[in-house]
Amino acid sequence: MAAVASEVKKVIVGQDDVIRKLLISILAAGHSLIEGMPGVAKTLTAKLIAKSIHGDFKRIQFTPDLMPSDVTGSSILDLKTNEFRFIKGPIFGNIVLIDEINRSPAKTQSSLFECMSEYQVTVDGTTYVVPRPFVVFATQNPIEHEGTYRLPEAQLDRFLFKINVGYPIFEEEMDILREHHAQKAKSKEDLVQAVVSIEELLHFQDLIKQVFVHEEVFTYIVHVIFNTRSNPNLTLGASPRASIALLEASKACAALQGRDFITPDDVKYVAPNVLGHRVMLTPEKEMEGFTSDYIVRQIVDSIEIPR
Repeated sequence: MAAVASEVKKVIVGQDDVIRKLLISILAAGHSLIEGMPGVAKTLTAKLIAKSIHGDFKRIQFTPDLMPSDVTGSSILDLKTNEFRFIKGPIFGNIVLIDEINRSPAKTQSSLFECMSEYQVTVDGTTYVVPRPFVVFATQNPIEHEGTYRLPEAQLDRFLFKINVGYPIFEEEMDILREHHAQKAKSKEDLVQAVVSIEELLHFQDLIKQVFVHEEVFTYIVHVIFNTRSNPNLTLGASPRASIALLEASKACAALQGRDFITPDDVKYVAPNVLGHRVMLTPEKEMEGFTSDYIVRQIVDSIEIPR
């Protein structure tokens, strides 16, 4: 996975934290929602990670007129056999990039529910299994609201991570300009090679499940989850699905650092991205400019770390 990161960094300057969290997402067999301003390489980063893995990569551009069948596929009449034949949609891939997920209305967004949680698609009463591994990367723009449809809480809950992509620092911006000027007409994307096979990735995902978790760490995770439910700054706390997501993400975080056991620091690192989009601020705190990520960090820091 370090080789995947180094391939992506041939093109992407900075964004180390974003790349690391996307790799954790893949190892934990979870999906990621990537949010950021236009032009901060959200789509490019996800595309390059997919390119560095031998697998079936699909990209879907969500638009207001996109229909559910454009995502899942549809049955067509085969005139030769006079029978209906199912044509698979772009959701049948190993890594699926959904660009501007909030551009499509709820009807189209709902086509993702079944495949993201159950790894299958049901069309005309017949169930089709999506290929494994199956990971969805979705991007959205946080500031543009005209012509967009807010993702419902149930949809957000299907994502393991919500990753916020910020602007680069001054030195990174300088490097971006220098590298862009130096490459002239050459495409740096062509330098990225596939370094991990699908079979290896499936093996890695199985290894993640074997990471050791101490009883004290289980207790620490449950304390974090229960605190989100009783916190006066939140109107909606984290669900049991969130606690499972926090555990799996922590395992992948530990494995990515070469450890076969979780530490509380792994939980602290992934908690804001796992829980931030699953909890809801009170209207008062929202008006004061607080974010759910900030409240989650406060909760995590307030709980005593097991030794």
